[in-house]
Amino acid sequence: MNALKEWESFYVIVGSSAGALIGLQFVVLTLIADIKLRPGDAQAGGVFTTPSVIHFGVVLFLSAILSAPWKEVISGSILWGVVGVGGVAYEIAISRRMRSKMSYKPVFEDWLFHVLLPSGAYAILAVGAFLAWSHVHQALFVVAGAALLLLFIGIHNAWDTVMYHVFVRRQDEKEAKS
Repeated sequence: MNALKEWESFYVIVGSSAGALIGLQFVVLTLIADIKLRPGDAQAGGVFTTPSVIHFGVVLFLSAILSAPWKEVISGSILWGVVGVGGVAYEIAISRRMRSKMSYKPVFEDWLFHVLLPSGAYAILAVGAFLAWSHVHQALFVVAGAALLLLFIGIHNAWDTVMYHVFVRRQDEKEAKS
């Protein structure tokens, strides 16, 4: 369909960025792997690190869906709608994990970037799937906005994780050694 052809460059850029950032996450985690884990750190990683990789993966998946040679956008919209609903369910699970006891107590920024904004992005995807049935042009902008939002949320969260480990955890280890 011609409507998707017009988005090809956008999804090549966004999908490539997401794929590269997934790889970079693995490199960074390998580099900070020598930091001694405290009780609850593994659980916090599942709340603060894994979702970034999931968001990047979703952006990569959306880019693949919207780069596929569909005859009609509706076929792809069903898939991105399922991803949107699944993402909302995943964010509910993340919210529950954030409320549980961890070594770190989440602040407002954590709730915003790890629950509220991603939930909104996934909900937008789900709504965009329904919109595609009657307003294809607008729906494609909705999906693009959700993909960019997830990409930027992932970048923010990955950066926060690295900053925490480099400046807080390493400092804690240095103080403990002295």
